[in-house]
Amino acid sequence: MTNNSWISGILVHLALVIFASVLFTASFPNPLFINGLPFLAWFAYIPILIVISKYNPLACAGWGAIYGFISYFLFNHWLNNFHPLAGSIVNSIYLVYLAIVFVLMKLAIIFFPARGFLVQWMIWLSYEYLRTLGFLGYPYGITAYSQWRMIPLIQSASITGVWGVSALVTFPSFLLAAVFVNFKREDILSSGQIGETIRIYIRRFFLAARNYKVPAIIWCAALAASLVFGFVNIKDFSSYPAAQIALIQHNTDPWEPARAPAPFLITEGYRKDLASLIRLSDEALASHPKPQLVVWPETAFVPRIYWHLTYRDDQNSWGIVKDLLDYLSEQDVPFLIGNDDARMEPAKNPDQAKRHRVDYNAAMLFERGQITASYRKLHLVPFTEHFPYKKQFPGIYAWLEKADTQFWEKGDEKTIFAGPGFTFAAPICFEDTFGYLSRDFVRRGADVLVNLSNDAWAQSLTAQYQHLTMAVFRAAENHRSMVRSTTSGQSCAINPNGKITKMAEPFKETWLNVSVPIVDRNKITFYTLYGDYLAVFFTALAAISLLLGAVWYTMRKLKALKGQL
Repeated sequence: MTNNSWISGILVHLALVIFASVLFTASFPNPLFINGLPFLAWFAYIPILIVISKYNPLACAGWGAIYGFISYFLFNHWLNNFHPLAGSIVNSIYLVYLAIVFVLMKLAIIFFPARGFLVQWMIWLSYEYLRTLGFLGYPYGITAYSQWRMIPLIQSASITGVWGVSALVTFPSFLLAAVFVNFKREDILSSGQIGETIRIYIRRFFLAARNYKVPAIIWCAALAASLVFGFVNIKDFSSYPAAQIALIQHNTDPWEPARAPAPFLITEGYRKDLASLIRLSDEALASHPKPQLVVWPETAFVPRIYWHLTYRDDQNSWGIVKDLLDYLSEQDVPFLIGNDDARMEPAKNPDQAKRHRVDYNAAMLFERGQITASYRKLHLVPFTEHFPYKKQFPGIYAWLEKADTQFWEKGDEKTIFAGPGFTFAAPICFEDTFGYLSRDFVRRGADVLVNLSNDAWAQSLTAQYQHLTMAVFRAAENHRSMVRSTTSGQSCAINPNGKITKMAEPFKETWLNVSVPIVDRNKITFYTLYGDYLAVFFTALAAISLLLGAVWYTMRKLKALKGQL
């Protein structure tokens, strides 16, 4: 191979990797198409699979690193607005993840020349599941979420979770890539005319596709069954009992006042936010039918209510808290409010200078001005909200602290609130992106999922819609209504089918009074009962296949070597 042909080959494959990154990004909500282009997800991985087929495992690691970095740089372009470290951390993590995944998918082809694409498919599904686990868990970009508006299709999530939808959507990429890679091209380009060349390509492609007809037929049957189930499973909830909930969207970043250069400006900023929240709540309460519950977004009210009520070490903050509590004491409707639930806990914070203060990101239920129940966020955002490895990596911890990171303590209870006529759980922020957590809440008796979020920091409609795509699946998986009260969007109501029934205009100071159906809590979906069993199955099968493939491949090589001696 000449230098020119080698360079041109690299450039072609780089173009394929970039093209695949664009397809991946465009499948989801993005700046050009806010709802995303979900049909792209059905073949978005073909270009990278073609590239993998051309290189050895080491080179595939390099291509995987490039794809991981570019795809998440495009997909999560808004992360840099969250935190100066967020974008670089996520891009670097997926650089490593995809480098490993590409190597494993190359090994699948080496170990199983005839049916390696099936193992590749299982590896990809395993990757999508495993990256949601543990400290680094991050569900953004799971393929199924691109289909958030395909209501009949996502009904199957009530059986399989998001993983069954991902399996259906990703399979065509792996099947078609196998066909593209394996059909013969040797004499096609020798044809004299373009029309004849195209006819030969098409004929050869269908000849190659015949070798994959069995998995193609099985996939078609699975897709058809899923759609039939979806159309049959979609319900009309007009006759169901309903919860009437007011969702407040005050369209501001609650933490912005804290960045003011003077203490009186900070106090003024918090008072301004409180005035907006109260005014919007009064407007919502005056609407018809009257709400049974009012919900304010995540940390909508920043001064620490319990702390200042109990210790009163800052009179300015206590004055704002007192104004809030006076207002709430006059209300005959409960309020669910996002707040920093700070407590004095010497065992967790021995620092006397900080008065042993420990902060929890919480949702607090107020009835007549009294805190009657609270939930503390369980699944914190890695690095930017939580870093449990201070002793192991003190340098990284110090680096994060200098970058003005807000660390929270993890909660330890999955609270189910007793609302007026219904029960509910309150996953906070990106907790609604994790299927296991909403499932646990429903298993514990939650009639409604009430998400409190603050995505205002991103200053990005794309970020807000990407978050929304995942919330839709939590409703469909558990067949429960969900409402979202957010600072700047997307505040909405989602019915148990996963359909958005009402949504506030983003980046607008407003409120919604929504009526959401309550499903009999004894009616539990298969997914709610058994969780991520399908993802675990794919992961185990992929691992076993690679292990057995490595053994068989080694035995074949040893046998061939022995035959040469």
